[in-house]
Amino acid sequence: MTEMQKSMAVFAGSVNPPLAERIAKELNVSLGNVRLEKFANGEIYARYQDSVRGADVFIIQSVCAGNGYDVNDALMELLIMVDAAKRASARQVSAVITHYGYARQDRKAAPREPITAKLVADLLTAAGVDNVITIDLHQDAIQGFFDLPVNHMTAMPIFVDYFQNLGLDKDRLCVVSPDVGRAKAAKKFSTLMDCDLAIMHKDRPNHNMAEITALIGDVDGKICILNDDMIDTAGSLVAAAATLKAKGADQVYACATHGLFSGPAYDRIENSAIEQVVVTNAVPVPLERQTGKIKVLSVGPLFAKTISNVYTNGSVAQLFE
Repeated sequence: MTEMQKSMAVFAGSVNPPLAERIAKELNVSLGNVRLEKFANGEIYARYQDSVRGADVFIIQSVCAGNGYDVNDALMELLIMVDAAKRASARQVSAVITHYGYARQDRKAAPREPITAKLVADLLTAAGVDNVITIDLHQDAIQGFFDLPVNHMTAMPIFVDYFQNLGLDKDRLCVVSPDVGRAKAAKKFSTLMDCDLAIMHKDRPNHNMAEITALIGDVDGKICILNDDMIDTAGSLVAAAATLKAKGADQVYACATHGLFSGPAYDRIENSAIEQVVVTNAVPVPLERQTGKIKVLSVGPLFAKTISNVYTNGSVAQLFE
């Protein structure tokens, strides 16, 4: 008896269609036809217009605000799309989560707090996800919240390639971790860039406030690259840049995989000492904002290769090499 022919079906959620289109183009497939609507009371409806019976379904969604959706709408739509695919007899359903919402709540930092990153993992599992593909989680340990395969990608090589081609003075480069939790990733970044490393210590006096309390390393006369996983209101980032300049840094650049840019973020960045903020299109950045100091790089090719290797049972690890 011959093995049944496999088929791939790629669908886009409502939050980040341009990235989904880029991924589909790289895969040389067409995005599947899915009807996504909201009822008058805000409830979300999804129906696949194409048959997905026996198919390997990949659902691309950024769990963040964008395209008229808030983060909770984005998460709920993803869960509903997964449920619809499972009930339509899809062979396997992979959630391609280009930004994992609620990732910052990955532990109990104070009594009576939730661990919402784990709750999101439980919701995805309950909906019927077979596999997760994501990029630069706030903490690597979030992978352990799932009892199913998680393909955790990183945009670091994309940033390394960008900064190496920017023509900066290599002897004066210094990668800076904005807090102790990011130090390990910053060390890896500095090794790939073959440059110095500095580490900052950050305190949060309030929920959406940050202040830099210490700097380990010499940044005098250096071209600094602040590296983080996400930029939300840009308060931490701007405070870190101001501290570096006060300590004698010549220029400050910044890069982060997820540019959420909430509230006053754009104004803060524009009025800051930062030369350029480099993010990816894992989170949608409005075209009119992709000017001045903000530069957006595409993770489309990386996600396309990952999806292709997952589909063909190839190695995902080789994409890190």
